[in-house]
Amino acid sequence: MAEYISQGVFRLANSVKIESFAGVAGSKEGKGPLGTYFDKVVEDSHFGKDSWEKAESRFQLEAVSLAVQKAGITKEDIDVICSGDLINQCIGSTYGLRELEIPFLGIYGACSTMAEGLLISSLLTENNVAKRAVAVTSSHFSTAERQFRFPLSYGGQRTPTAQWTCTASGAVILSQNTGMIKIVGGCIGKITDMGINDINNMGSAMAPAAAETIRRYLTATNTVPADYDFIVTGDLGVVGSKLIIEFLQKQEIDISVQHRDCGCMIFDNENQDTHCGGSGCGCSASVLCSYFLPMLERGEARNILFTATGALMSPMSLQQGESIPSIAHLVHLRKD
Repeated sequence: MAEYISQGVFRLANSVKIESFAGVAGSKEGKGPLGTYFDKVVEDSHFGKDSWEKAESRFQLEAVSLAVQKAGITKEDIDVICSGDLINQCIGSTYGLRELEIPFLGIYGACSTMAEGLLISSLLTENNVAKRAVAVTSSHFSTAERQFRFPLSYGGQRTPTAQWTCTASGAVILSQNTGMIKIVGGCIGKITDMGINDINNMGSAMAPAAAETIRRYLTATNTVPADYDFIVTGDLGVVGSKLIIEFLQKQEIDISVQHRDCGCMIFDNENQDTHCGGSGCGCSASVLCSYFLPMLERGEARNILFTATGALMSPMSLQQGESIPSIAHLVHLRKD
């Protein structure tokens, strides 16, 4: 059974294991600094489909299928799948995964969805509800632009603080018995709202939520940043990454040495013109599955805090003048 530590913070008594994982990325991501790490790079943004939304669904299905193949199992060996995305009603997930016929929990945490999925999947596995569970998510540059900003045909000007939604997906298979990497605990995030209402400044909106979640976990577990090889955030980008370090330093917590941000890592901002870096559910999911989990598996790192960040707004809430509430969920990963 999971052990309660404090509000939203828990430890897994049996340490759920990561059996397999896979990361799939689009063409622009494949040309970035992490291009050689992805399990698969898809050059066609439509992935052979007739819409971007169908393409995103295909990305998710591909990530899950690759993870299943790498584990040497079949889809029938999976008891539950937790998934979500950025498209309305999470159709990227439901339409993409329906053919698998696996018990399904649709979740939404915006760009924090991968961490949320890992938390839920690990608790289901820890408590013997599932022997194997999958956490997966995705995003697509064009589906996000169509929904949240301007249709691409408008040729809208991107502001300096804007981030580039990643076309990517990541899937992780959790198991009770098999795997070298363990999920040893986690922290469920709190909704944080600093009053920011600029959709092109997501890093500033999400940084306070990430800082609060990391602070809560370190305090509850009586650990310090130096106890971890990396403290990874989802997609704060250039602006948000600077802010989270400043926020935590004001609370006498310095993560500057350990901090890495998936949004800053996935693109070469100078040569790829992504302004403040990458974003989207698929950003942290694909970087986790293609870069950090293999690093743990190889023993090049042993203790990582993965904190995916999400902005919980909708196009309607922004049109009504609402601010952007944000959240960050944390997953503690370790290889003994």
